[in-house]
Amino acid sequence: MQTKRIRDILRHGQPDETIIIQGWVRTTRQLKEFTFMEVNDGSSMGNLQVVIDVNIPNYNNVIKTLNTGSSVEVSGILVTSLGKGQRIELKASSVQVYGDANPETYPLQKKRHSFEFLRTIGHLRSRTNTMGAVMRVRNACATAIHNFFQERDFLWVHTPIITASDCEGAGELFTVTNFDLNKIPRNKQQEIDFDKDFFGKRAYLTVSGQLEAEVMAMAFQNVYTFGPTFRAENSNTSRHLAEFWMVEPEMAFCDLQGDQDLAEEFLKYIFKYVLETCPEDMEFFNERIDKSVLETANNIINNEFERITYTEAVKLLEKADKQFEYAVEWGIDLQSEHERYLAEELFKKPLIVTNYPAAIKAFYMRLNEDQKTVAAMDVLAPKIGEIIGGSQREERLDVLERRIAQMGIISDDLWWYLDLRRYGTVPHAGFGLGFERLVQFMTGMGNIRDVIPFPRTPLSAEF
Repeated sequence: MQTKRIRDILRHGQPDETIIIQGWVRTTRQLKEFTFMEVNDGSSMGNLQVVIDVNIPNYNNVIKTLNTGSSVEVSGILVTSLGKGQRIELKASSVQVYGDANPETYPLQKKRHSFEFLRTIGHLRSRTNTMGAVMRVRNACATAIHNFFQERDFLWVHTPIITASDCEGAGELFTVTNFDLNKIPRNKQQEIDFDKDFFGKRAYLTVSGQLEAEVMAMAFQNVYTFGPTFRAENSNTSRHLAEFWMVEPEMAFCDLQGDQDLAEEFLKYIFKYVLETCPEDMEFFNERIDKSVLETANNIINNEFERITYTEAVKLLEKADKQFEYAVEWGIDLQSEHERYLAEELFKKPLIVTNYPAAIKAFYMRLNEDQKTVAAMDVLAPKIGEIIGGSQREERLDVLERRIAQMGIISDDLWWYLDLRRYGTVPHAGFGLGFERLVQFMTGMGNIRDVIPFPRTPLSAEF
Protein backbone atom coordinates (compact mmCIF):
# COMPACT_ATOMS: atom_id res chain seq x y z
CA MET A 1 0.00 0.00 0.00
CA GLN A 2 1.23 3.48 -0.81
CA THR A 3 2.54 5.36 2.21
CA LYS A 4 0.20 8.18 3.27
CA ARG A 5 1.26 11.63 4.39
CA ILE A 6 0.49 12.48 7.99
CA ARG A 7 -1.03 15.84 7.02
CA ASP A 8 -3.75 14.13 4.99
CA ILE A 9 -4.32 11.48 7.66
CA LEU A 10 -4.82 14.10 10.36
CA ARG A 11 -7.26 16.01 8.16
CA HIS A 12 -9.21 13.23 6.46
CA GLY A 13 -8.32 9.89 8.07
CA GLN A 14 -11.22 7.79 9.33
CA PRO A 15 -11.40 5.00 11.95
CA ASP A 16 -10.95 1.43 10.62
CA GLU A 17 -8.75 2.69 7.76
CA THR A 18 -5.59 0.62 7.21
CA ILE A 19 -2.55 2.78 6.49
CA ILE A 20 1.24 2.80 6.30
CA ILE A 21 3.24 5.82 7.44
CA GLN A 22 6.92 6.65 7.33
CA GLY A 23 8.66 9.38 9.28
CA TRP A 24 10.76 10.31 12.28
CA VAL A 25 10.04 9.80 15.96
CA ARG A 26 9.39 12.97 17.92
CA THR A 27 8.68 11.45 21.36
CA THR A 28 7.88 8.12 23.01
CA ARG A 29 6.23 7.21 26.28
CA GLN A 30 6.47 3.62 27.44
CA LEU A 31 3.84 2.08 29.71
CA LYS A 32 3.45 -1.47 30.98
CA GLU A 33 1.27 -2.87 28.20
CA PHE A 34 1.92 -0.50 25.32
CA THR A 35 4.03 2.46 24.13
CA PHE A 36 2.84 5.80 22.77
CA MET A 37 4.94 7.23 19.93
CA GLU A 38 4.59 10.56 18.12
CA VAL A 39 5.66 10.41 14.45
CA ASN A 40 6.15 13.27 12.01
CA ASP A 41 6.93 13.01 8.28
CA GLY A 42 7.48 16.71 7.53
CA SER A 43 4.12 17.19 5.82
CA SER A 44 2.36 18.75 8.79
CA MET A 45 2.81 20.69 11.99
CA GLY A 46 0.95 17.93 13.81
CA ASN A 47 2.29 14.52 14.77
CA LEU A 48 0.37 11.28 14.45
CA GLN A 49 0.14 9.35 17.69
CA VAL A 50 0.96 5.68 17.31
CA VAL A 51 -0.07 3.11 19.92
CA ILE A 52 2.29 0.10 19.97
CA ASP A 53 0.94 -2.95 21.76
CA VAL A 54 3.37 -5.33 23.49
CA ASN A 55 2.09 -8.12 21.22
CA ILE A 56 3.51 -6.75 17.97
CA PRO A 57 6.45 -8.70 16.47
CA ASN A 58 9.86 -7.94 18.12
CA TYR A 59 8.26 -5.49 20.55
CA ASN A 60 11.18 -5.44 23.00
CA ASN A 61 13.84 -5.00 20.31
CA VAL A 62 11.83 -2.31 18.53
CA ILE A 63 11.17 -0.28 21.66
CA LYS A 64 14.90 -0.08 22.44
CA THR A 65 15.54 1.87 19.22
CA LEU A 66 12.50 4.16 19.27
CA ASN A 67 14.40 7.26 20.29
CA THR A 68 13.71 10.86 19.31
CA GLY A 69 15.05 11.24 15.78
CA SER A 70 14.78 7.55 14.81
CA SER A 71 13.24 6.81 11.40
CA VAL A 72 10.35 4.36 11.25
CA GLU A 73 7.72 2.74 9.07
CA VAL A 74 4.48 1.85 10.81
CA SER A 75 1.57 -0.23 9.53
CA GLY A 76 -1.72 -0.30 11.33
CA ILE A 77 -5.35 0.70 11.63
CA LEU A 78 -6.67 4.15 12.46
CA VAL A 79 -8.86 4.17 15.55
CA THR A 80 -10.79 6.83 17.41
CA SER A 81 -8.48 8.40 19.99
CA LEU A 82 -9.55 8.44 23.62
CA GLY A 83 -6.89 11.00 24.50
CA LYS A 84 -7.16 14.76 24.38
CA GLY A 85 -5.78 16.79 21.50
CA GLN A 86 -6.28 14.29 18.69
CA ARG A 87 -9.27 12.87 16.85
CA ILE A 88 -7.62 9.66 15.67
CA GLU A 89 -4.52 7.59 16.40
CA LEU A 90 -2.78 4.69 14.73
CA LYS A 91 -2.91 1.28 16.33
CA ALA A 92 0.28 -0.35 15.06
CA SER A 93 0.38 -3.88 13.70
CA SER A 94 4.08 -3.66 12.76
CA VAL A 95 6.91 -1.21 13.31
CA GLN A 96 10.16 -1.18 11.35
CA VAL A 97 13.05 1.01 12.50
CA TYR A 98 15.23 2.13 9.59
CA GLY A 99 17.71 4.24 11.53
CA ASP A 100 18.28 4.74 15.25
CA ALA A 101 19.28 8.08 16.82
CA ASN A 102 21.47 7.88 19.90
CA PRO A 103 19.72 10.00 22.57
CA GLU A 104 23.08 10.86 24.15
CA THR A 105 24.37 12.55 21.00
CA TYR A 106 21.28 13.53 18.97
CA PRO A 107 21.14 17.34 19.37
CA LEU A 108 17.37 17.79 18.92
CA GLN A 109 15.25 16.93 21.92
CA LYS A 110 11.71 17.80 22.98
CA LYS A 111 12.42 21.36 24.04
CA ARG A 112 12.68 24.77 22.43
CA HIS A 113 16.05 25.44 20.82
CA SER A 114 17.30 28.91 19.93
CA PHE A 115 17.55 29.78 16.25
CA GLU A 116 21.22 30.62 16.81
CA PHE A 117 21.84 27.07 18.02
CA LEU A 118 19.85 25.57 15.17
CA ARG A 119 22.02 27.39 12.62
CA THR A 120 24.99 25.43 13.96
CA ILE A 121 23.22 22.17 13.03
CA GLY A 122 21.81 23.17 9.68
CA HIS A 123 21.70 19.56 8.52
CA LEU A 124 19.17 18.68 11.25
CA ARG A 125 17.26 21.90 11.97
CA SER A 126 14.66 21.22 9.27
CA ARG A 127 13.20 18.55 11.58
CA THR A 128 12.01 21.17 14.07
CA ASN A 129 8.47 22.55 14.13
CA THR A 130 9.49 26.08 13.20
CA MET A 131 11.77 25.17 10.32
CA GLY A 132 9.24 22.66 9.06
CA ALA A 133 6.59 25.37 9.00
CA VAL A 134 8.98 27.80 7.28
CA MET A 135 9.79 25.33 4.53
CA ARG A 136 6.15 24.47 3.90
CA VAL A 137 5.27 28.16 3.64
CA ARG A 138 8.30 28.72 1.40
CA ASN A 139 7.10 25.90 -0.84
CA ALA A 140 3.59 27.38 -0.95
CA CYS A 141 5.01 30.80 -1.86
CA ALA A 142 7.00 29.31 -4.73
CA THR A 143 3.96 27.40 -5.97
CA ALA A 144 1.82 30.53 -5.80
CA ILE A 145 4.42 32.52 -7.78
CA HIS A 146 4.45 29.99 -10.60
CA ASN A 147 0.66 29.64 -10.57
CA PHE A 148 0.20 33.41 -10.72
CA PHE A 149 2.38 33.87 -13.79
CA GLN A 150 1.35 30.68 -15.56
CA GLU A 151 -2.33 31.58 -15.21
CA ARG A 152 -1.50 34.87 -16.97
CA ASP A 153 0.44 33.25 -19.83
CA PHE A 154 3.87 34.40 -18.69
CA LEU A 155 6.80 32.33 -19.96
CA TRP A 156 9.23 31.10 -17.29
CA VAL A 157 12.73 31.74 -18.60
CA HIS A 158 16.00 30.52 -17.12
CA THR A 159 18.50 33.35 -17.15
CA PRO A 160 22.23 32.63 -16.67
CA ILE A 161 23.84 32.24 -13.27
CA ILE A 162 27.20 33.18 -14.78
CA THR A 163 27.19 36.58 -16.44
CA ALA A 164 29.50 39.23 -17.81
CA SER A 165 27.17 42.08 -16.80
CA ASP A 166 26.78 44.00 -13.55
CA CYS A 167 23.06 44.68 -13.72
CA GLU A 168 22.86 46.75 -10.53
CA GLY A 169 26.10 48.67 -11.04
CA ALA A 170 27.00 48.37 -7.36
CA GLY A 171 30.15 46.32 -7.94
CA GLU A 172 29.30 43.76 -5.24
CA LEU A 173 30.00 40.79 -7.48
CA PHE A 174 31.52 37.35 -7.01
CA THR A 175 34.11 36.76 -9.71
CA VAL A 176 34.00 33.37 -11.46
CA THR A 177 37.37 32.04 -12.62
CA ASN A 178 39.22 28.81 -13.26
CA PHE A 179 42.64 30.41 -12.70
CA ASP A 180 45.09 28.69 -10.38
CA LEU A 181 45.09 31.38 -7.71
CA ASN A 182 48.75 30.68 -7.02
CA LYS A 183 49.65 31.31 -10.69
CA ILE A 184 47.38 34.07 -11.96
CA PRO A 185 48.46 35.23 -15.44
CA ARG A 186 49.16 38.92 -15.86
CA ASN A 187 49.61 41.17 -18.88
CA LYS A 188 52.42 43.67 -19.53
CA GLN A 189 50.75 46.17 -17.24
CA GLN A 190 50.74 43.51 -14.47
CA GLU A 191 46.97 43.43 -14.52
CA ILE A 192 45.13 40.12 -14.32
CA ASP A 193 44.87 38.80 -17.88
CA PHE A 194 41.27 37.67 -18.10
CA ASP A 195 41.76 36.91 -21.80
CA LYS A 196 43.32 33.65 -20.60
CA ASP A 197 40.44 32.80 -18.27
CA PHE A 198 37.76 30.21 -19.04
CA PHE A 199 35.36 32.64 -20.73
CA GLY A 200 38.06 34.88 -22.19
CA LYS A 201 36.77 37.81 -20.16
CA ARG A 202 35.84 38.69 -16.61
CA ALA A 203 32.76 36.78 -15.45
CA TYR A 204 30.60 36.95 -12.34
CA LEU A 205 27.80 35.23 -10.47
CA THR A 206 24.65 37.10 -11.40
CA VAL A 207 23.05 39.68 -9.14
CA SER A 208 19.92 39.78 -11.29
CA GLY A 209 18.39 38.12 -14.32
CA GLN A 210 16.63 41.31 -15.37
CA LEU A 211 18.72 42.32 -18.36
CA GLU A 212 18.46 38.86 -19.90
CA ALA A 213 14.73 38.81 -19.07
CA GLU A 214 14.40 41.96 -21.16
CA VAL A 215 15.92 40.05 -24.08
CA MET A 216 13.28 37.36 -23.75
CA ALA A 217 10.44 39.85 -23.29
CA MET A 218 11.33 41.33 -26.68
CA ALA A 219 10.34 37.99 -28.20
CA PHE A 220 7.68 36.55 -25.91
CA GLN A 221 6.15 39.75 -24.40
CA ASN A 222 5.50 38.49 -20.84
CA VAL A 223 8.20 36.48 -19.08
CA TYR A 224 9.47 35.88 -15.58
CA THR A 225 12.59 34.54 -13.93
CA PHE A 226 12.78 32.68 -10.65
CA GLY A 227 16.25 31.62 -9.65
CA PRO A 228 19.32 32.15 -7.46
CA THR A 229 21.25 35.42 -7.41
CA PHE A 230 24.41 36.41 -5.57
CA ARG A 231 25.76 39.56 -3.95
CA ALA A 232 29.19 39.93 -2.37
CA GLU A 233 28.02 42.40 0.24
CA ASN A 234 29.94 41.97 3.49
CA SER A 235 26.89 42.32 5.68
CA ASN A 236 25.87 40.29 8.72
CA THR A 237 22.47 41.86 9.29
CA SER A 238 19.26 39.90 9.73
CA ARG A 239 18.11 41.05 6.28
CA HIS A 240 21.04 40.07 4.05
CA LEU A 241 22.22 36.89 2.36
CA ALA A 242 25.04 36.34 -0.11
CA GLU A 243 22.94 33.84 -2.07
CA PHE A 244 19.22 34.43 -2.43
CA TRP A 245 16.41 33.81 -4.90
CA MET A 246 14.81 36.49 -7.04
CA VAL A 247 11.51 36.66 -8.91
CA GLU A 248 11.66 39.09 -11.84
CA PRO A 249 8.77 39.46 -14.30
CA GLU A 250 9.29 41.53 -17.45
CA MET A 251 6.45 42.76 -19.66
CA ALA A 252 6.69 44.18 -23.19
CA PHE A 253 4.21 46.88 -24.21
CA CYS A 254 3.86 47.82 -20.54
CA ASP A 255 4.34 51.12 -18.69
CA LEU A 256 4.83 52.03 -15.03
CA GLN A 257 1.10 51.97 -14.35
CA GLY A 258 0.82 48.39 -15.58
CA ASP A 259 3.89 47.46 -13.57
CA GLN A 260 2.27 48.78 -10.37
CA ASP A 261 -1.00 46.98 -11.08
CA LEU A 262 0.75 43.64 -11.59
CA ALA A 263 2.88 44.01 -8.45
CA GLU A 264 -0.17 44.68 -6.27
CA GLU A 265 -2.14 41.82 -7.78
CA PHE A 266 0.92 39.56 -7.39
CA LEU A 267 1.39 40.16 -3.66
CA LYS A 268 -2.30 39.76 -2.90
CA TYR A 269 -2.39 36.45 -4.79
CA ILE A 270 0.60 34.96 -2.93
CA PHE A 271 -0.61 35.90 0.54
CA LYS A 272 -4.11 34.60 -0.17
CA TYR A 273 -2.75 31.32 -1.53
CA VAL A 274 -0.51 30.73 1.49
CA LEU A 275 -3.29 31.47 3.99
CA GLU A 276 -5.50 28.95 2.22
CA THR A 277 -2.76 26.31 1.76
CA CYS A 278 -0.87 26.52 5.06
CA PRO A 279 -3.42 27.61 7.69
CA GLU A 280 -1.87 25.58 10.53
CA ASP A 281 1.62 26.84 9.81
CA MET A 282 0.46 30.45 9.62
CA GLU A 283 -1.42 30.05 12.90
CA PHE A 284 1.78 28.69 14.42
CA PHE A 285 3.77 31.75 13.31
CA ASN A 286 1.05 34.04 14.58
CA GLU A 287 1.08 32.33 17.98
CA ARG A 288 4.78 31.58 18.47
CA ILE A 289 6.80 34.00 16.32
CA ASP A 290 4.92 37.24 15.66
CA LYS A 291 1.37 37.85 16.83
CA SER A 292 0.72 40.20 13.90
CA VAL A 293 1.44 37.67 11.11
CA LEU A 294 -2.20 37.06 10.22
CA GLU A 295 -3.08 40.74 10.58
CA THR A 296 -0.24 41.63 8.23
CA ALA A 297 -1.37 39.08 5.65
CA ASN A 298 -4.95 40.32 5.74
CA ASN A 299 -3.72 43.91 5.47
CA ILE A 300 -2.01 42.97 2.19
CA ILE A 301 -4.97 41.02 0.83
CA ASN A 302 -7.84 43.32 1.79
CA ASN A 303 -6.48 46.83 1.13
CA GLU A 304 -6.02 48.76 -2.06
CA PHE A 305 -2.39 49.90 -2.10
CA GLU A 306 -1.86 53.63 -1.67
CA ARG A 307 0.09 55.25 -4.53
CA ILE A 308 2.21 58.38 -4.14
CA THR A 309 5.24 59.90 -5.85
CA TYR A 310 8.67 60.12 -4.29
CA THR A 311 8.29 63.90 -4.10
CA GLU A 312 5.01 63.54 -2.21
CA ALA A 313 6.63 60.97 0.10
CA VAL A 314 9.48 63.35 0.95
CA LYS A 315 7.02 66.14 1.79
CA LEU A 316 5.09 63.80 4.07
CA LEU A 317 8.28 62.70 5.81
CA GLU A 318 9.44 66.29 6.27
CA LYS A 319 6.12 67.09 7.97
CA ALA A 320 6.23 63.98 10.16
CA ASP A 321 6.10 64.48 13.91
CA LYS A 322 8.96 62.02 14.29
CA GLN A 323 12.72 62.23 14.63
CA PHE A 324 14.45 60.11 12.01
CA GLU A 325 18.01 58.85 12.30
CA TYR A 326 18.61 59.82 8.67
CA ALA A 327 17.62 63.34 7.64
CA VAL A 328 15.01 63.69 4.92
CA GLU A 329 15.50 65.85 1.86
CA TRP A 330 14.69 65.54 -1.82
CA GLY A 331 17.32 63.46 -3.59
CA ILE A 332 18.13 60.98 -0.82
CA ASP A 333 17.51 57.26 -1.14
CA LEU A 334 14.73 56.51 1.34
CA GLN A 335 15.91 54.47 4.30
CA SER A 336 14.05 51.59 5.91
CA GLU A 337 12.90 53.84 8.77
CA HIS A 338 11.33 56.25 6.25
CA GLU A 339 9.64 53.45 4.31
CA ARG A 340 8.25 51.80 7.44
CA TYR A 341 6.94 55.11 8.80
CA LEU A 342 4.99 55.66 5.60
CA ALA A 343 3.57 52.14 5.52
CA GLU A 344 3.09 51.44 9.24
CA GLU A 345 2.34 54.77 10.87
CA LEU A 346 1.05 57.11 8.20
CA PHE A 347 -0.97 55.00 5.76
CA LYS A 348 -1.14 51.82 7.87
CA LYS A 349 -1.24 49.70 4.72
CA PRO A 350 0.93 48.90 1.69
CA LEU A 351 1.80 51.70 -0.68
CA ILE A 352 3.69 52.20 -3.92
CA VAL A 353 6.12 55.09 -4.24
CA THR A 354 6.98 56.16 -7.80
CA ASN A 355 9.20 58.54 -9.79
CA TYR A 356 12.46 58.53 -7.86
CA PRO A 357 15.40 60.89 -8.53
CA ALA A 358 17.39 59.66 -11.53
CA ALA A 359 20.67 60.17 -9.70
CA ILE A 360 19.97 57.39 -7.19
CA LYS A 361 18.54 54.84 -9.60
CA ALA A 362 19.96 52.42 -12.18
CA PHE A 363 20.85 53.36 -15.74
CA TYR A 364 18.08 51.25 -17.32
CA MET A 365 15.15 53.09 -15.69
CA ARG A 366 13.13 55.31 -18.02
CA LEU A 367 13.88 59.02 -17.70
CA ASN A 368 10.77 61.12 -17.09
CA GLU A 369 9.96 64.32 -18.96
CA ASP A 370 11.20 66.45 -16.05
CA GLN A 371 14.70 65.05 -16.73
CA LYS A 372 15.18 64.70 -12.96
CA THR A 373 13.22 61.57 -12.11
CA VAL A 374 12.82 58.08 -13.52
CA ALA A 375 9.76 55.86 -13.85
CA ALA A 376 10.71 53.68 -10.91
CA MET A 377 8.55 52.19 -8.20
CA ASP A 378 8.97 50.61 -4.77
CA VAL A 379 6.23 48.67 -3.03
CA LEU A 380 6.40 49.36 0.71
CA ALA A 381 4.66 47.29 3.34
CA PRO A 382 4.19 47.56 7.10
CA LYS A 383 6.82 45.80 9.25
CA ILE A 384 9.36 45.43 6.44
CA GLY A 385 9.52 48.51 4.21
CA GLU A 386 10.47 47.78 0.61
CA ILE A 387 9.26 44.38 -0.60
CA ILE A 388 9.28 44.97 -4.38
CA GLY A 389 11.34 47.28 -6.55
CA GLY A 390 10.71 47.88 -10.23
CA SER A 391 10.57 50.34 -13.09
CA GLN A 392 9.60 51.06 -16.63
CA ARG A 393 12.75 50.43 -18.65
CA GLU A 394 14.34 53.03 -20.92
CA GLU A 395 13.39 51.98 -24.46
CA ARG A 396 14.83 55.04 -26.26
CA LEU A 397 18.30 54.35 -27.62
CA ASP A 398 19.63 57.91 -27.47
CA VAL A 399 18.45 58.46 -23.90
CA LEU A 400 19.84 55.11 -22.76
CA GLU A 401 23.22 55.80 -24.34
CA ARG A 402 23.34 59.18 -22.61
CA ARG A 403 22.47 57.65 -19.23
CA ILE A 404 25.11 54.95 -19.61
CA ALA A 405 27.75 57.57 -20.44
CA GLN A 406 26.74 59.75 -17.49
CA MET A 407 27.19 56.82 -15.12
CA GLY A 408 30.61 55.92 -16.49
CA ILE A 409 29.51 52.50 -17.74
CA ILE A 410 31.41 51.03 -20.69
CA SER A 411 28.78 50.88 -23.43
CA ASP A 412 30.70 48.25 -25.41
CA ASP A 413 29.96 45.77 -22.61
CA LEU A 414 26.24 46.33 -23.17
CA TRP A 415 26.20 46.28 -26.98
CA TRP A 416 23.59 43.52 -26.97
CA TYR A 417 21.38 45.45 -24.54
CA LEU A 418 21.56 48.52 -26.77
CA ASP A 419 20.66 46.37 -29.77
CA LEU A 420 17.29 45.72 -28.17
CA ARG A 421 16.63 49.45 -28.63
CA ARG A 422 17.88 49.40 -32.22
CA TYR A 423 15.70 46.57 -33.43
CA GLY A 424 12.01 46.58 -32.58
CA THR A 425 12.14 48.47 -29.30
CA VAL A 426 8.91 48.77 -27.29
CA PRO A 427 7.92 50.26 -23.93
CA HIS A 428 8.48 47.61 -21.29
CA ALA A 429 8.56 47.29 -17.51
CA GLY A 430 9.24 44.84 -14.72
CA PHE A 431 10.06 44.40 -11.06
CA GLY A 432 12.08 42.27 -8.70
CA LEU A 433 11.02 40.46 -5.53
CA GLY A 434 13.55 38.98 -3.12
CA PHE A 435 12.04 35.58 -2.37
CA GLU A 436 13.58 35.18 1.11
CA ARG A 437 12.46 38.69 2.06
CA LEU A 438 8.93 37.65 1.11
CA VAL A 439 9.07 34.47 3.20
CA GLN A 440 10.57 36.36 6.14
CA PHE A 441 7.86 39.01 5.89
CA MET A 442 5.08 36.43 5.62
CA THR A 443 6.23 34.27 8.55
CA GLY A 444 7.43 37.01 10.90
CA MET A 445 10.80 35.28 11.29
CA GLY A 446 13.38 37.67 12.74
CA ASN A 447 16.38 36.57 10.69
CA ILE A 448 16.51 35.92 6.96
CA ARG A 449 18.97 33.06 7.57
CA ASP A 450 16.09 31.09 9.05
CA VAL A 451 13.88 31.13 5.93
CA ILE A 452 16.32 29.45 3.54
CA PRO A 453 17.50 25.84 3.97
CA PHE A 454 21.23 26.55 3.68
CA PRO A 455 22.09 30.23 4.24
CA ARG A 456 25.19 31.71 2.64
CA THR A 457 26.59 34.66 4.59
CA PRO A 458 30.08 36.10 5.24
CA LEU A 459 32.36 33.39 6.70
CA SER A 460 29.52 30.85 6.48
CA ALA A 461 29.16 28.34 3.64
CA GLU A 462 28.50 24.94 5.19
CA PHE A 463 27.56 21.91 3.13
